[in-house]
Amino acid sequence: MPYEEKRTWILGVVAVVSYASYLIVVLVRARHTALVEVAYVAPMLWAIGGSIAASIVAAIAVAIGSRDRDRRDQRDREIDLRGTHVGQAFVVLGAIAALVLALVDGDTFWIANVIYLGFTLSAVVGAAAKLEAYRRGMRPW
Repeated sequence: MPYEEKRTWILGVVAVVSYASYLIVVLVRARHTALVEVAYVAPMLWAIGGSIAASIVAAIAVAIGSRDRDRRDQRDREIDLRGTHVGQAFVVLGAIAALVLALVDGDTFWIANVIYLGFTLSAVVGAAAKLEAYRRGMRPW
């Protein structure tokens, strides 16, 4: 398995685990209070920061054990570009949803969470698209 594919697995898995952890913390806190009144800022920041740190540490660990970490060919670049394009759609959708929520004076809880969900879906769907391209090849648009 090429280094870039391993790195993609890391980013996708870390995104899912960090978002799931965040959701569990928020939902546990919401057992005795309304969801919009839950203290969500600190757990969200910890989830995002932990995700970044875990991705960096795991990528370094994989790079240390990989012989091909410096080899990135045209195929890797094309797969990365395609996966990034697929994932960016979810950032845009999250931003549009957040904009609509802001325009209708939605609670900041929902605005922040829809943005975070958009970033997470971007990472997960983008990683899935890249992994599919690594496994099955590049399909024409």
